[in-house]
Amino acid sequence: MDSVYFQNSTVRIHAVAAGPRDGPVILLLHGFPEFWYGWRKQIEPLATAGFRVIAPDQRGYNLSSKPRGVASYALTELVSDVIAIADQLGQKKIFLAGHDWGAAVAWSTTMLHPERAEKLAVLNVPHPSVMHRFLNTRIGQMRRSWYILFFQIPWLPEMLFSAFDFRLGTRALVNSSRPGTFSAEDLAQYRDAWSQTGALTAMINWYRAAIRYRTPFADRTVRVPTRILWGERDKFLIAEMARESLRYCTNRELLTFANASHWLQHEEPEKVSELLIKFFQS
Repeated sequence: MDSVYFQNSTVRIHAVAAGPRDGPVILLLHGFPEFWYGWRKQIEPLATAGFRVIAPDQRGYNLSSKPRGVASYALTELVSDVIAIADQLGQKKIFLAGHDWGAAVAWSTTMLHPERAEKLAVLNVPHPSVMHRFLNTRIGQMRRSWYILFFQIPWLPEMLFSAFDFRLGTRALVNSSRPGTFSAEDLAQYRDAWSQTGALTAMINWYRAAIRYRTPFADRTVRVPTRILWGERDKFLIAEMARESLRYCTNRELLTFANASHWLQHEEPEKVSELLIKFFQS
């Protein structure tokens, strides 16, 4: 794996790259509170299968730029990073895979720029329209998403998240995953990424921007082949949203994992890699 950099105006995006340079490009988009490392168990299998794999630190995370201001993290800005990477790779179309917030960016890219996506794979985040509806109508989902409102408060979430050597952040990962999913070495990697100057505010600004800046989708239907992978023991998102998301896709498939949590690619790495390879090769 090699470190590479991309540029989107003033935003510099760090990424890890692997696989043949002339292979079809897969962009692996991580979520909160991770960075490219969240896809580490899928990068080599996908590269070995012949794909050119790009796993970026999305803006605000780890070694990528952390622009000031909440507006810098609106979904349209996040999507523009995806398009900038594809452009600089000389790719008219790319394969997209996203988890958590990375899935939200991947969903949005296929709706705002359907001509740039070959296929879409999403892990444990529903279609944006489903997410918005359930957040506003389902008590069960509102309770699971309490932290989104908490993140709207200035500076306090950053202070609590970083206190006692990021105890809140590491506990959130450990307590919401299967036992043994995140090793001490893994947590050290995350602490290092969270310690980057400006990272915590930038990461939480994704949530602040989601409330303040709605993305105007001209068409809410996803028209590229879509595969949804979902761990049913997700403590943050109810599984019903995965099934509801199928209604917004013209060519879709849902595969569920009864014993997996929100951290699906960590807990079922071989199966997730296998399913991504088969989907993108078919």
